[in-house]
Amino acid sequence: MLDYTKILSDKVRHIQPSGIRKFFDLLNDKKDVISLTVGEPDFLTPWHIRDAAIESLQMGRTYYTSNDGILELRSEICNYLNRRFDLSYDHKKEVIVTVGGSEAIDIAVRALVNPGDEVIIPIPAFVCYGPIVELAHGVPVYIETKKEDKFKLTPEALRAAITDKTKLLILPFPNNPTGAVLTRDELEEIAEVLRGTDIMVLSDEIYGELTYGFKHTPIATLDGMWERTVTVSGFSKAYAMTGWRLGYLCAPEPLVSQMHKIHQYAIMCAPTTSQLAAIEALKHGDPDIEMMATEYDHRRKYILDGFKKIGIECFEAEGAFYVFPYIGKWGLSSDEFCQRLLDEKNVAIVPGNAFGSCGEGFARISYAYSVEHITKALEAMGEFVESLEK
Repeated sequence: MLDYTKILSDKVRHIQPSGIRKFFDLLNDKKDVISLTVGEPDFLTPWHIRDAAIESLQMGRTYYTSNDGILELRSEICNYLNRRFDLSYDHKKEVIVTVGGSEAIDIAVRALVNPGDEVIIPIPAFVCYGPIVELAHGVPVYIETKKEDKFKLTPEALRAAITDKTKLLILPFPNNPTGAVLTRDELEEIAEVLRGTDIMVLSDEIYGELTYGFKHTPIATLDGMWERTVTVSGFSKAYAMTGWRLGYLCAPEPLVSQMHKIHQYAIMCAPTTSQLAAIEALKHGDPDIEMMATEYDHRRKYILDGFKKIGIECFEAEGAFYVFPYIGKWGLSSDEFCQRLLDEKNVAIVPGNAFGSCGEGFARISYAYSVEHITKALEAMGEFVESLEK
């Protein structure tokens, strides 16, 4: 019998599995669970986008595309970014269409990070950043954001984390899991810390269309930041296209030309059908974005009001479709609270520590569900916390 511990990569063996998926595995044997766990729109991909994909299949458009993606799609991505966010890129040289935003993050990190380079990651944050940095033989440096700061990255915390080994800042706002955002003025303070350095920025803007009360600002639109920023986004959240697995990155040509090589050898190209559907989404999907964002905002307000009524403390998330309530007041760890809620009330939420150690005492709850579904979950959660107080 082979000893696989001696055969497998040490780097891979020591990376921990996703804390989110670890909790999802507990749901496999449960029936009739009221789940608020999934970071996925409950909307179907709009019909005009699906129709475009169906037509492409009927026309036999099933061949490889160019490595960086269909030229028309790259053009529409640039039109979209300019139209929605005043952000400009050359569609021929500064865009790569990827298999989801995750691939974009991966190839950006691998193209930028040398062994031993430090990458600053504000947490709580989505689970992929640290492992991707480690797989590139970089060193994740975590900045713990705080509830009293609304889980925002502060310029003071960033400045304190920078060393002579710092290569990259990952900027995950609007944030999964907290729903935190950075306003233009707050981004300007972050930019001021970075100006005059060689530190790059990977700005994950997959939730850029989901901000409430104000418009998202890409950091690349600020003075002196375009040339040091890799902007990552995709179609999963804004257009309800999670299963289509399509994302993109935009950056200055000298960076994109190197990221292109990794994409070329690892992936070749993103799925043709998904790319053709995305062209339709970008051309005619602005009303879909507005409709879904309006509904998410309604659900956001509804769930926050529900928390107040049942005595769960939660800061007002201003972006994405998550809330990050404080559940530590009952003396249970995040894992214990979520496990007991699942066992006793059949309600599933994700422990906050799945997103970093400073998430302990919190839980991530997605409101990408119907109001009826959220109502049932809130009723059960109210009964649960009431039982904890007896």
